[in-house]
Amino acid sequence: MSKSRRECTHLNAVKAVSPTGDGCEECLAIGDSWVHLRLCRTCGHVGCCDDSKNRHARKHFLERKHPIISSFEPGEDWSWCFIDEIEVFPAAQRFPKLS
Repeated sequence: MSKSRRECTHLNAVKAVSPTGDGCEECLAIGDSWVHLRLCRTCGHVGCCDDSKNRHARKHFLERKHPIISSFEPGEDWSWCFIDEIEVFPAAQRFPKLS
């Protein structure tokens, strides 16, 4: 029996964005560090991942309701929808290029 594959229902929120920086905005402001970076695909906010102690990418989602982030790590090409709780992969084939 084949399972139906779930699809993200929030792809319309994705824009061609410019990253707001090279590191987590909030961590840089408080002099803290992060594990990995994530890019908001609606506004370009750069925040730290859920493995980082501050989880700024998730906090950005909770505050702004921007549903999709992409990895902002070199060589990684995946995205995640917080609302649908599903990986959107590969990002490069589905989303507009970063500006």
